[in-house]
Amino acid sequence: MPLQPTLKVAEIFPSIQGEGLRQGEPTIFIRFSGCSLRCSFCDTKYAWKGGQDFTAAQILEKVEKLRKDFPADWVCLTGGEPLLQDLSELARLLRKEKLKIQVETNATIYRKLPVDWYSISPKPEKYFTRPEYRSEAKEVKLVVAKSLNLRVVKRLRKKFPLLTPLLLQPQSNKKWSIALGLVLLTKALQAGLKNIRLSSQLHRFYDLP
Repeated sequence: MPLQPTLKVAEIFPSIQGEGLRQGEPTIFIRFSGCSLRCSFCDTKYAWKGGQDFTAAQILEKVEKLRKDFPADWVCLTGGEPLLQDLSELARLLRKEKLKIQVETNATIYRKLPVDWYSISPKPEKYFTRPEYRSEAKEVKLVVAKSLNLRVVKRLRKKFPLLTPLLLQPQSNKKWSIALGLVLLTKALQAGLKNIRLSSQLHRFYDLP
């Protein structure tokens, strides 16, 4: 019997969604190993390499076990960069169990998957995103790194439909980043940009993973 393909997984855990428009919702997180960008400000550098091998069925089994004590309806596929790996079989199994699927991605890779919510986070220096996300993304999260400026905000606001929110998210809730986010929001408003919002990392306030 042929071996089942496996996925490199850093961790699987229950928590609340701490970022973006789904903030506060109970969620099972599947964090995949590997990243294509490796930003200096990343807060999950431990997921860049290593990880354990699991089949899609084994991952689903772990998710269902966690849901017995934490019956969340959402599963978030995150990283690292989750779309470096072929998640089609896992997504199929999750969908079969009537679970809602969110993918958090840097948007440099696109895979056609039965996903309910693409949360994209373009990264410096190029802030490149695949064109499919123009219609697929539910939100665009911009980490307020020191390199982020109004020019980048303008370019990304123009790139995505006006109904797609562009969120300015502080870098690990650091004070200087919060202050810079407010400055950028004010400049964006003065420049006539619409649907730009301040964000935060709620899980840090609650001391959750």
